[in-house]
Amino acid sequence: MIGMTCLSRTVELAVAGNEASDLLPVRAPEVLAAYGARRAFWTVLDEGPVEHCLALLVERYDGNWLTAHVPMDAGAENGRTEDGEALARHDGWIYVFGSHFGSKRGPLRPRRAFVARFREAEAAAVLPRLHVVRNQFRLHRAVNDALLAAGIGVLPAGQQVRHLFIAATRARGTARAKGWVDRLTDDDLPVNVEAAAFTPAGTVLLGLRFPVTGRGEPIFVELADVAGMFDRRSWPRVVGAYALTGVTRPGELTGFRALSARDDGGYDAVVGSIDALGKRSVLLDDHPTGGDVTSRHVRFRWPAEPAGPMVAGELVADLAPLHNVEGLTELDGAHYYVTDEDHRVALLIAPGRQS
Repeated sequence: MIGMTCLSRTVELAVAGNEASDLLPVRAPEVLAAYGARRAFWTVLDEGPVEHCLALLVERYDGNWLTAHVPMDAGAENGRTEDGEALARHDGWIYVFGSHFGSKRGPLRPRRAFVARFREAEAAAVLPRLHVVRNQFRLHRAVNDALLAAGIGVLPAGQQVRHLFIAATRARGTARAKGWVDRLTDDDLPVNVEAAAFTPAGTVLLGLRFPVTGRGEPIFVELADVAGMFDRRSWPRVVGAYALTGVTRPGELTGFRALSARDDGGYDAVVGSIDALGKRSVLLDDHPTGGDVTSRHVRFRWPAEPAGPMVAGELVADLAPLHNVEGLTELDGAHYYVTDEDHRVALLIAPGRQS
């Protein structure tokens, strides 16, 4: 196991005065060449529409680091999204998942219920095309139904959470005659998507910051047919919901903060608090043991045919005292972590652990 004392370097960066979520290595040689990069990482900023919130963290051949804001064109969807949280790669595309959540005190926001994608090789061009699909709470519905069917013992939402996130969203949608109102029911849980990684089969694992199990364990769902929504062939289906066991301390509530596919077929993840302290979070009002939770780097295997809804994880690194690690990846024998902090991007580098 490694810890923060084993860090070999911390790189201080800034990206448009914003905070960074997630970390995905650049694979397209066209992008690396355009920025003179030895290596580079995609990140997504969480303030503003998604077409203005993609950026690169770049290490040049001289060892210096820089950031590059990469604005894109979402066509008719320009300005109609917010709160991008997770990045994942599949078949040459980079996918960006919205949180599908709301503000700290609700309600849920339809602008956050989106998935976007762009061709990574085309990102070296000026104003590359970003394809955006807003799902109008279809994913919210599918995840809630899957959680109920999985029988993993999801933690019930508190009264305030149900009122401010679910009831208030339904009331707002009804008043505005929105067609998505019927996709929310009074017994739903708000869904906060925080992490994503594709499987070799082309499905995507979505790590949820909330909800969690009654034992405080993180939950992830497996999503199929993601690509189909971009040509309107189909909407994604949730084909399973799972709890990650063995990575949560007794008495804590722990959600996903990041997820990364490994070359050996496993997955690295960061787990931590269900919401940030000191920001008037209604989740923490109802579930206070989910706040003062430090970040942990964990690892799990994902079989082609899961034996059940419980998936065992193992601890790789205790990232205490950090509470806000939002992305991780392993590249060239090192672990890279990025933190979500006001007006600052900290890229933390640590030696990798042999598998």
